[in-house]
Amino acid sequence: MERRRRSETPKQQVHHKNQTDLSAWRKGKKSDPEKSVQSHQSPNDEKNESKQGSLEEALSYFEKVQERVSLKKNNALQKHLTTVESIALEKGLPPEGFDVLLKVALSGKLADTVNTRLLKSLVPASVIPEDSVVSSVSLLCVSKCSASTQLLFLRWLITMFDFIDHKEQLHALYGFFFSFLQDEKMCPYVCHLLYLLTRKESGESVQLYEMEYHFGMQSHLQALLSLYKLFCPELVTITLPGKMKTYFKNSEGPWKAVINAVRRRNQENSAVLKPLVLGTAQPQSRKRKWNTQVLIPASSANRSNLEEDREKQLVNLYSMDESFPVEQLQTFPQLLQNIHRLEFPSQMGSVLTNPLLLHYMNCIKDESIYLRLYYWMGQTLQEECTWCVVDNSQYEEEFKAFLETVYKTECFLQEGFSSCEEFLYKSLPLWDGFCCRSQVLRLVSWIPLSSFSEMKSHLYDPLVQLFFTSSLYFKCSVLESLKELLQNWLNWHMIHLDSESDSQAQSSNTTLSGLVNTVAELIHFVGWISTVALRLENNPTFLLYFILDFYEIVCDMYLRYNLPLLIMPPAGIFYPALLSMDSVSLNQLCYIMYRYRTNLVAAKENELSKKKILQFKFSSQTYQEYNQYIVAMVGCLWTSSAFQKDTHPQGLRMDDELLKKIAVQDFKSSFNIVYHPALMGYALLFLQQAWPDDTTFNFSLIKGKRWNWYLEYLYSQGLKGLKVFIESSINRVSQASHNKTENMQDEKFI
Repeated sequence: MERRRRSETPKQQVHHKNQTDLSAWRKGKKSDPEKSVQSHQSPNDEKNESKQGSLEEALSYFEKVQERVSLKKNNALQKHLTTVESIALEKGLPPEGFDVLLKVALSGKLADTVNTRLLKSLVPASVIPEDSVVSSVSLLCVSKCSASTQLLFLRWLITMFDFIDHKEQLHALYGFFFSFLQDEKMCPYVCHLLYLLTRKESGESVQLYEMEYHFGMQSHLQALLSLYKLFCPELVTITLPGKMKTYFKNSEGPWKAVINAVRRRNQENSAVLKPLVLGTAQPQSRKRKWNTQVLIPASSANRSNLEEDREKQLVNLYSMDESFPVEQLQTFPQLLQNIHRLEFPSQMGSVLTNPLLLHYMNCIKDESIYLRLYYWMGQTLQEECTWCVVDNSQYEEEFKAFLETVYKTECFLQEGFSSCEEFLYKSLPLWDGFCCRSQVLRLVSWIPLSSFSEMKSHLYDPLVQLFFTSSLYFKCSVLESLKELLQNWLNWHMIHLDSESDSQAQSSNTTLSGLVNTVAELIHFVGWISTVALRLENNPTFLLYFILDFYEIVCDMYLRYNLPLLIMPPAGIFYPALLSMDSVSLNQLCYIMYRYRTNLVAAKENELSKKKILQFKFSSQTYQEYNQYIVAMVGCLWTSSAFQKDTHPQGLRMDDELLKKIAVQDFKSSFNIVYHPALMGYALLFLQQAWPDDTTFNFSLIKGKRWNWYLEYLYSQGLKGLKVFIESSINRVSQASHNKTENMQDEKFI
């Protein structure tokens, strides 16, 4: 204990040294050099000096209030109250004004209407001194102000929590705040404040049984208990729900618009004001709630304080019995040295933009961090959504940036946030498909694995309505997002499969069964919407590329991801790709069918040798459908017999009488590798190179040996998919007997 007191002494001295009293501020003798620079460099000096003088008069007036004062017929009170409100709205209040205004608002000397207006005007231009907050908290004990004023003060304290320059003394008042849980009206806001203040040692020092059995199980209490249960599981014996839509009531309503306006004006009027935002990182927008919390809350008022006391702090930071504040975390070696002593900020939004803290989350599975992040992100997404909340439409660009930050964090952690999943499920039915389109669809790709029934009603059904009624570009964007979703699920399966032990075989079977069913439903869903989309858009190559890109993952799930599942594409996708006029689509299809064959052969061999993967088998329907597609492809590209031998119910088979009526010569060879619309351009270039003097372009010359030369030419043009398909699925005549059967081949392909 003595060691800890000695180590804290320099911090306390620094803290008091940086406090500036009101009288010194009035005389312009402030100790903060940044604020001095600001006062000398601000534009419209005369106007600012006039406002500063008015604010000084107002603060002096409120400081001298001794008895209860009524607002009616009191011109002085009305004048000074209006001054405080106007300056707070325009550029925020200086740190030195909070002590006076908080004391008078909570002293009970003014009417509730005046106290309310004062509390709503307490918007900082830079930071809020902790001493001012602590002294105002002490006034709650004497109960001179009304209950409504006390509630409004708690809401203000929650909203401004990250503007407070220090929080050591606030943490020391934890038990005091905890005692207010017995007040039914104050309980929701006290729970929110305790949630922000709670550390591991906090849960060990309170009587949790009182919350469990005397206060009930409202959502705000569940939030606080869930945090206690993570820190001290032996003290919380009740079962808590895994997810809650909303933990706490919104506390920032009266101040949000003012904070936005102050931030805007300060950035427009002076660049010197920008560094006044909290944190040691580069200044960012404080326009929205999430932006105010993306910065790491610093434990000091400004950057100069950090530099001034760096040597003194280093003595404490590396002491093993001291926590390591995250605003001092600058390098990866620091993270490694202090990984078990990090003290995360109460507001978790700052974690999203700090790679070192994200590394910590990857290495240390601290459930309290995820719990705080779950609450914060869910609340923020719900309140800031630009298409769910009408007043937020003007902030679309900032909401886009926030969603982009969340998506990058999910990519970094390689897992989706359940709060994002809940946000998407709730907001997608209201989404127009245009607002923040790219960001929303990226978040969709990180939705955690869940049951199909839940995903169908909350994800698939809202997407379908937009998918069929939107542009071609939107359809392609949705398909890309669903492909990434499938990819992330399969990667998750591989990671968990590698980490499972043999003793978990039975439970993993159950998990694998659920994964197989959910993945299968996703593939069937994509197959259905893709088939309809191709019909609606008249089989565009651009759309077909995204569809086949999805099936490049599907065709390789057995071997690449060790998932016992293979699903063939619907006929509505296969045949448009087979008959496509674009060589890229045809080449893509050939590669996909080659990988299907490789996976099915491996599965059959494992089945015959009893090397089954966790008791799963492929159905005979999968093999049958694959064989039907192969017959159609070989009949088109090689044997020129697709119209006669295709056995698929939706295939190319036609009666000879019908084929004769179309009046097309050599219709049988219309889709082989020479005459296929996607490959005819290559055949033309081949003829030009082989017979440069022949201008008749006689495609019938490509036969026999020249057929083989043409194949090699196709392979040299980058058609690798066509190459592996032909080499794996077509039994060609051996080179030794090729000359003997050349005439037979000539008759076959012409």
